[in-house]
Amino acid sequence: MTRFDRGIIMKYKIVADSSCNIVSGEDGTFASVPMKIVAEKEYVDDAHLDVAQMVEDLKQYKGKSGSSCPNVGEWLEAFGDADEVFGITISKHLSGSYNAARHAADTYMAEHPERKVFIFDSLATGPEMMMLAQKIRQCKDAGDDFETTKEKVLDYHNHLHTLFCLESMNNLARNGRVNIAVAKIAGILGIRVAGEAKGGQVAPVHKPRGLRKTTQMLVDMVKERGFRDGGYIRVAHCFA
Repeated sequence: MTRFDRGIIMKYKIVADSSCNIVSGEDGTFASVPMKIVAEKEYVDDAHLDVAQMVEDLKQYKGKSGSSCPNVGEWLEAFGDADEVFGITISKHLSGSYNAARHAADTYMAEHPERKVFIFDSLATGPEMMMLAQKIRQCKDAGDDFETTKEKVLDYHNHLHTLFCLESMNNLARNGRVNIAVAKIAGILGIRVAGEAKGGQVAPVHKPRGLRKTTQMLVDMVKERGFRDGGYIRVAHCFA
């Protein structure tokens, strides 16, 4: 996608790591760089990943699992030849993706001094990243220049909140973030974890029991954070 700036055709691109849950854009203005899940084997989070099979494999796997972020070269490749690049990453407190993207941005601008790159740290993941990408697209479609787009999106970001619910703590236990015994007991009792992204960190808020109570609790949390009718919500689901 291009726009005109003082008579010059400008090409922009939105690039996000795959925790954004968007794989690609039809018009070439969006690219995804894949995160990777590392367990008994490596799973690349791209359009070819069989998520259901990966989840089943991880359930059967008894060892530790983890993740790795896109490297600098993968970010650079995704930037392509755009004049303006807007990168979006999962929270820098959860992954090295932001640092890799920043290094890629510095390299890109050093090689192409006339081009511009800004990397947004979502301080969250998933839907919040999707909403940032959508806002960037809206700004560019409206004809906003690079700096105006950046400032509008930063302001918009201040009003976003990410809430989450986990039906199982098994993966947290496997990553060493939750005691294995606690995860097993929670599963037996039907205890969920409801929380939010706060300052870029995962912050558990409530531990409801059962789907109905959990759903109502999420609705209440949304209202407590100032959501009103006419606002915008994105919901993402994952395999348990």
